[in-house]
Amino acid sequence: MKHPPAAIRIGISSCLLGERVRFDGNHKHDPYITETLGRYFEFVPVCPELAIGLGVPRAPIRLVGDPAAPRAVGVRDPSVDVTGKLAAHGRRMARALGGAAGISGYILKGKSPSCGMERVKVYRAGGGAPKGGSGIYARALLDAAPLLPVEEEGRLGDPWLRESFVERVFAYRRWQELIAAGLSAARLVEFHTVHKLVIMAHGAEHYRALGRLVADLGRANLRPRADRYIAGFMAALKARATRKRHANVLMHVLGYLKRAIDGDDKAELLALIDAYRLGRLPRAVPVALLKHHFRRHPDAYIERQVYLNPHPAELMLRDGA
Repeated sequence: MKHPPAAIRIGISSCLLGERVRFDGNHKHDPYITETLGRYFEFVPVCPELAIGLGVPRAPIRLVGDPAAPRAVGVRDPSVDVTGKLAAHGRRMARALGGAAGISGYILKGKSPSCGMERVKVYRAGGGAPKGGSGIYARALLDAAPLLPVEEEGRLGDPWLRESFVERVFAYRRWQELIAAGLSAARLVEFHTVHKLVIMAHGAEHYRALGRLVADLGRANLRPRADRYIAGFMAALKARATRKRHANVLMHVLGYLKRAIDGDDKAELLALIDAYRLGRLPRAVPVALLKHHFRRHPDAYIERQVYLNPHPAELMLRDGA
């Protein structure tokens, strides 16, 4: 299976790129996004409030009512209600940016009444402390494209959330390439095979469930089974890949070297894996030594695994925690 190209298309809130599209005519430029992620991703900027005709500058809006189904109304003039327009634009963009040639992820502006994923202030008519909810555009986009990797810019400051987002983006791009090449049972099995160690790092239950889905493809309609597979796969990648789970995967990989390396080499690897599990080393250290031994003692199965051989851009964007 080919790795994805370096430039992967990512949807993004325009203000994060420095575009002056906010209600007050300013922006929310994020240097990490433009200077680091921008070296590897091609951004597709979207400002839903501007797109529905609110203009710049504009009167601000906020969320009011039920946090589960809020309305987006004017702060100064509550009779201005743009809920329907923002939701329709979210659904429209999910269609326009989707598909095998579309975007492979999305970065939203947090706390925005249109783009915030969660913890957006929702004001109650009777007063009192605001509750947390989702921006109207963001919720419609997520509902219409549930498999799409989506994150807020502020949450990318968390190393685990950042690595999770990057991993999901590249994995989803590989799935888009599979669909573009033409879905087949053989390609689905190959996709699962090269991601086995990745899935294992996110939980044995996901590994078993996805394995069952591809075990009897010949006895089921392929498309519904593939849809169930990718939904389960993307859900699995959202589960936290803990140090303990990664250590278990590294031990599993070490098993493929048991007949190739001597006792001292094995003891060294065991010590490094344990040090990683205890938080004393980054994962990159035992991984680098494992790859060193596999260069000397190649294994066809391990060579195909995305876990040890990610795309260079994916590797550069990880912290190796």
